[in-house]
Amino acid sequence: MSLEWWKKSVIYHIYLPSFKDSNDDGIGDFQGLIHELRYFTELRVSNLMLSPFYPSSMKDNGYDITCFTDVDPVFGTMHDFHLFMLEAQERDLNIIIDFVANHTSDQHPWFIKSIDREEPFTDFYIWVDAKPESTEEEPAPPNNWLSVFGGSAWTWNEQRKQFYYHQFLPEQPDLNYRNPAVRSEMEKVLKFWLDKGVDGFRIDAASHIFEDERLLDEPRAKQTKANMCGLTPPARKLADSSSTDESTLYLQALQG
Repeated sequence: MSLEWWKKSVIYHIYLPSFKDSNDDGIGDFQGLIHELRYFTELRVSNLMLSPFYPSSMKDNGYDITCFTDVDPVFGTMHDFHLFMLEAQERDLNIIIDFVANHTSDQHPWFIKSIDREEPFTDFYIWVDAKPESTEEEPAPPNNWLSVFGGSAWTWNEQRKQFYYHQFLPEQPDLNYRNPAVRSEMEKVLKFWLDKGVDGFRIDAASHIFEDERLLDEPRAKQTKANMCGLTPPARKLADSSSTDESTLYLQALQG
């Protein structure tokens, strides 16, 4: 099969929880999806992309994963997934799954072991000490970074006595990809699903996988605005704010 298939054909994105329920619990599942595969043949769709279906704490619609190599019981079993793949292959459907590479759930065994500094998981996540000038009673995060969902991107863990970084919810700690052991484990996840027959992956939050090692503060809006004076060529200012009191400014130089 040519690797160009994903560029030249329709990809149908399936949000599994709301697609087709087979057991009347109000939640879509793999058995329901199997039953409706003929629908995609009629539409002449040749690629299906599935939203996360892994075991999850469900704080963020399945993007807070507690196990990367299983099926959440609410969607069925691994056997159901196997049947789904067989039926999809019979219909020449390519299957793409969501690879949530950036983070895990805070209930993932890796994170629980990381809190306890149990090797080799001690540095599986991004742990940083509080600012030196802060107090034990009020530890201050290492910088002013904001999460995508608003508020600080750092949460204090009282047991470990450090902050951990989360680009999204506090329940979604970021993995530390500068640790080779993390990269190795996530490569195993990819191989696991490739061995199950999937054809490709959508890499979730790919732009957030690496952060600035220096942990520099983001400039405040007023500081950045002042620094924009005298730009050549003239620049158009585009601001995107994740909170009401602070914004990150992006500059786009204009030609001519």
